[in-house]
Amino acid sequence: MTEGVSLWDQFAALLASPMTQRSLLAALIVGVAAPVIGTYLVQRRLSLLGDGIGHVALTGVALGWLVGAATGATDLEAYAVPGAMIAAVAGAIMIEVVRGRGQTSGDVALALLFYGGIAGGVVIIGIAGGTNANLMAYLFGSLATVSSGDLVVTLIMSAGILAVGLGLRTALFAVCQDEEFARSTGLPVRAMTILIAVVAALTVTVAMRVVGLLLVSALMIVPVAVAQLITSSFHRTMVLAMGIGAVVCVTGLTITFFHRLAPGAMIVVVAIGLYALVAIVRPLVQAPRHRRTRTEHAMPDDADLQPLTQEK
Repeated sequence: MTEGVSLWDQFAALLASPMTQRSLLAALIVGVAAPVIGTYLVQRRLSLLGDGIGHVALTGVALGWLVGAATGATDLEAYAVPGAMIAAVAGAIMIEVVRGRGQTSGDVALALLFYGGIAGGVVIIGIAGGTNANLMAYLFGSLATVSSGDLVVTLIMSAGILAVGLGLRTALFAVCQDEEFARSTGLPVRAMTILIAVVAALTVTVAMRVVGLLLVSALMIVPVAVAQLITSSFHRTMVLAMGIGAVVCVTGLTITFFHRLAPGAMIVVVAIGLYALVAIVRPLVQAPRHRRTRTEHAMPDDADLQPLTQEK
């Protein structure tokens, strides 16, 4: 840090940098979009699906490198993101089909994705002429390398995620809550579950640059977990999780501007720290409320005639 220069002046100077602007915008966009699909995964008790997809996406990154090497591309990373996207979508559909047909349990299918994805990525990157070091930026994120083109792609894909997650909220919630009931109402349950898996795969690909494939599931799930401590409504949980995701992403990234820390890891640490803080404070806030409720119930009968306010 520069002597005699305030933190605000340093931050203002950083904001003047196009790289900083792109990083903050990418973090903000992903922070808003990732918890949307994460809300559905939590509702379906598939919180670890993002991890499984992330591991498969790593194989896609390595396949992209292999294609680049085979075609003689000057930049071997040119096909890495498209490869990750294709592999993530294919892996998501595969696990949903396997789970839906009951051929194996969901946790076994996820375990296969975990191990196969990591192993496949390491082996293929070696065949492509790269090293494990080339995978580090994808494993843990690399916001400093976000270009204007990457930002546009992130914005477009995030808009698609929000369009599906918010536009089909009622139908997707019905499927996540009770598949049998949703099927009895005529909803295309199989198509909806596959759609959730595909959007989750796209979310993983979008968030890859921000927090990395190994930590992407945390950005999808932890803001939702924090929101659930505060509200029990599905809609309010989703909206609050979007706000929390944006805050933790921008906060974590801002901290790394002043300290040499990995942005992706710092974002996740901030999110988990917020969860711990809310989990500690929540009982302290609720205890006086419960005492007031018990006192009101013990009041004379004429007070019971007053209208009660129902809190959600």
